[in-house]
Amino acid sequence: MNILFIVTSHDELGNTGHKTGFWVEEFAAPYYTFKDAGFTIDVATPKGGQAPIDPNSEVPDAQTAATERYYKDEEVQNVIANTHKLVDVNAQDYDAVFYPGGHGPLWDLANDTKSQQLILDFYNAQKPIGAVCHAPGVFKNVKLANGEAFVNGKDVTGFSNTEEDAVKLTDVVPFLVETELKNLGGNYSKTSDWGVHTVVDGLLITGQNPASSEAVATKMIELLKK
Repeated sequence: MNILFIVTSHDELGNTGHKTGFWVEEFAAPYYTFKDAGFTIDVATPKGGQAPIDPNSEVPDAQTAATERYYKDEEVQNVIANTHKLVDVNAQDYDAVFYPGGHGPLWDLANDTKSQQLILDFYNAQKPIGAVCHAPGVFKNVKLANGEAFVNGKDVTGFSNTEEDAVKLTDVVPFLVETELKNLGGNYSKTSDWGVHTVVDGLLITGQNPASSEAVATKMIELLKK
């Protein structure tokens, strides 16, 4: 089976002068979960080429067995350095799509019309859609054919307001994931900060934070193997 990972190209953390991008653990843990289960993975970004890594995800406290494996894996490093351009990929070529988080997606993927169309293409083709941490923010501007917000009435989770406050970026991000999902009509739920929390609503699987990333991939695989 083929999985498409859609990763941010955005590397500026608002006007702070600091860098952002994708969160290594939220890419690595699902990537290896799929790979070890025999899946083929392609990675695409809005700009193509090198995907930016959030420097905060490279600090010692953020490391896991999956990130350690990632740093030693030349093959995956090459994949991240040479991502496909989002405009060149088609949902029909894949069995599912997964969005890793990091703050970057709030700036680019949340407003990317190709990403929005791909989400609808996967959903309408009855293919699973996974997103973790800040990545559920990519659903912000996705609307169904009837004009309804994609997440309206769906059970969802994502990075909580209290977690955003804990990392002191509440006033930096363009929007708060928890608040936005609720405003869109999503049935948002969360657990304690940094705890594992995943939500499955039909084909949509979301995870609250980095600790939830592997569980999202596992639940996607369960869906795909049914």
